[in-house]
Amino acid sequence: MRDSPDISIKDWLMVAALGLTWGGTFLVIELALEGITPFWLAAARIGFAALLMCLIWRVMGGKLWRVPEVGPAAWGQLLTVGLLSSAVPFMLLSWGQQYVTSGFAGVSMAAVALIVLPLAHFLVPGERMTLRRALGFVIGFVGVVILIGGQAFEATGAALETPGRLACLGAAACYAISSVTLRRMPEIDPIGVSAILLVIGAIVVIPTAWIVEGPPPLPDLRTILILAFLGLVPTAAANLLRTLVIQSAGPVFMSLVNYQVPVWSVVLGALILSEPLPSSLLLALTLILAGVGLSQYGALKRLFSRMTRSARH
Repeated sequence: MRDSPDISIKDWLMVAALGLTWGGTFLVIELALEGITPFWLAAARIGFAALLMCLIWRVMGGKLWRVPEVGPAAWGQLLTVGLLSSAVPFMLLSWGQQYVTSGFAGVSMAAVALIVLPLAHFLVPGERMTLRRALGFVIGFVGVVILIGGQAFEATGAALETPGRLACLGAAACYAISSVTLRRMPEIDPIGVSAILLVIGAIVVIPTAWIVEGPPPLPDLRTILILAFLGLVPTAAANLLRTLVIQSAGPVFMSLVNYQVPVWSVVLGALILSEPLPSSLLLALTLILAGVGLSQYGALKRLFSRMTRSARH
């Protein structure tokens, strides 16, 4: 029995694109925060993305389910994914990051892959947690920890640091559960589900921003353009890519994105902001790539075998 679904070169390219996109998002968010508050930044980003995806969905026909009939359980799954893929983890991270180091938050997001692995083993057919796969994910996680550095685990001294760390880990669990739940749903249109998930997120985040930060500020043109970019690329387009990857290759493969994000964040910070590259980058990158290769050995072997056969013909 195969320990992973068939994974195409297209799936690898989509995961690579997601890693680059989300890794570079931190730089753009820093620019946006110069002209808008954090909660309203998220609300504007999700709200714009929701409107855009709904418009595209409507133009494409507005169909959601690709099966004749679905029961209440499928709609419950859709609501669960909507809450756990954006709204709930965003609020947990926004609260938790007040009391923990940014490094700990980064390690928490890398832990998504380790949480997905056992969940998928029990809940998703064909996603078995073999020893090789588990070892690969652990090696990749160690690489991320080395890249971020030991300061990720240093205490901030905040009274609510422990609840803050639990909130960050809770956000990681939300992302993991939403990925597994999406894979288990009946066949659904990727554009439709992306639109619905963003709408659910907007319904939760926009009122929360109003409650926490008051009425929305009036940003300048530069900030509006940055918010539009955040809504279009790392939110709407990336959310659609995430859905396509999970539907095609499964939640375990999708979770590899979480190992790429900190690498791209560091590299782009050096290239664009002239930030110094950490001395641990080469070792961390080696461990991450080794972990990915080990965990996806079967999928890579099948992919190269198909490519070789195609080249011969």
